[in-house]
Amino acid sequence: MGIAARLVDRQLGFDDPPSVYVTDDSLRVPMSDGVELLATLYRAPGPLRPRPTVMMRTPYGRHGLGTMIGSLLARRGFQVLVQSTRGTFGSGGQFRPFLHERSDGLDTLAWLRAQEWSDGRVSTVGPSYVGHTQWAIAPYADPGLVSMNADITASEFTSTFYPGGAPGLLNLASWVNQIGRQERIGAVTGFLATPIFSRRKRRAVESLPLQAADVALTGAPVVFWRDFVDNAERAREFWAPAEHDGFDAAAMPPVSMVTGWWDLFLDRQLVDFAALQAGGATARITIGAWTHGDRGSIATTAHEMVGWLDRHLNGAPDDGRAPVRVYVQHADRWTDLPSWPPPAAVPTRWHLAAGGRLSADGPATEDVADRFVYDPADPTPTVGGPMLQPPSKQHDNRPTEARDDVLVFTGPPLATDTDLLGEVGAVVYLRTDSGLGDVFVRLCDVDPDGRSLNITDGMHRLRPGSEAEAPDGTVVVRLALSPTGYRVRAGHRLRVQIAGAAFPRFARHHGTEDPVASATTVRPIRYEVRHGADHPSHVLLPYHP
Repeated sequence: MGIAARLVDRQLGFDDPPSVYVTDDSLRVPMSDGVELLATLYRAPGPLRPRPTVMMRTPYGRHGLGTMIGSLLARRGFQVLVQSTRGTFGSGGQFRPFLHERSDGLDTLAWLRAQEWSDGRVSTVGPSYVGHTQWAIAPYADPGLVSMNADITASEFTSTFYPGGAPGLLNLASWVNQIGRQERIGAVTGFLATPIFSRRKRRAVESLPLQAADVALTGAPVVFWRDFVDNAERAREFWAPAEHDGFDAAAMPPVSMVTGWWDLFLDRQLVDFAALQAGGATARITIGAWTHGDRGSIATTAHEMVGWLDRHLNGAPDDGRAPVRVYVQHADRWTDLPSWPPPAAVPTRWHLAAGGRLSADGPATEDVADRFVYDPADPTPTVGGPMLQPPSKQHDNRPTEARDDVLVFTGPPLATDTDLLGEVGAVVYLRTDSGLGDVFVRLCDVDPDGRSLNITDGMHRLRPGSEAEAPDGTVVVRLALSPTGYRVRAGHRLRVQIAGAAFPRFARHHGTEDPVASATTVRPIRYEVRHGADHPSHVLLPYHP
């Protein structure tokens, strides 16, 4: 084993003697349509013999992320097949993200099981898009997989591409830059947030029409970007072949998940976990104070992966860990739970009140309307949150809260430390002058010095004619904010923001009914947010003892 591998093992906390392995590179795996995909096999030296295999299918190169995971597992004694997905790093065909992974994955699984070095038992591993390639085959594999390690990923991506119906612009632009340039400048380099790229990305997402932003980002058209923006109005229909959330939990293999409170797939991954658990599958999840691919999560992810594989492929004993392990931010502690959502969480309403107040005492008797104008030519900005690239996580929101197009409601100082752990929601009664618009709700932690740090948020794009309404015709927006595990310290105050945009994280609403991809004309939208006894606008927070 080389010096670099020893250093990696030491940094990750693996002190077991490493296994020796060899690699068989550039294996050609035939697909049912005649395309061949390239793969690398990590195996024990010497004559081939049937063994269980860990499979990983990646668009990021067999010698990038593939080498990192493949060699780590090979040093732990596992046999690993790493494959470049269709149209990437030497594999044939065109890379159309998400659309070919089911058929290609099942073809690869059948080929793998027919090899003399396979005993037919297959587990899968990998984060993010690599996790999606697992979801694309696990519900359909027959025989089934032995286990899955599906980290920072989800069974369907539509709710992450278009949160609440609004295109997740900035995160998708970051990913398009990576996949559009990675084979020219390297998979890792292509994802770095350099100053030059950050300026280029900002110009691209601010330009109209959005359809052409891929050329500004990468220098060439990117098919996935066009798919993303061209199908914003019919996302679920277009991406249906890539959606696997209708799985039968009872038929799923054991699944281990690692994610973070600041990961863009958190919301959907927790839905998947809850469905697996409710359906009787063996599943567990770990949630840290991490963003997508956070360096701080790597050691935990690696140990969860190796332990899960050892248990299910090698018959190692169960470690007895609780199904849910979460980190409570600002309490600096890990908490074990039997299930998600946390059964001990107490849903508690904080109501919007007159004078910019937030009250836990119930809706006021007086009905009040607060108004603002959202201008797409100067869309309300946002900072922090679950972003692929910095700035992410928590930031001071005071510059945004000072704008005329943001409503702010602040509660009194808390008498004691208050832990929020679980699902977060909001109900907002409102009208817009056109029936169109976006509704962005953010919960913040205001410290004694006045800093307003974001805890969680949610977005909803209004669809005229399909929204719930109060008896007087006021629209009733019910939206889910991202789940959280967070301690609000004594003396701090809770704050709620309401705005018509969170740009450029989400694509701005143009104020018209023009398609997202081609719109070039913008029109301001006038908002009226109502609260009081007849319109009890509120946030729903999960108090946890």
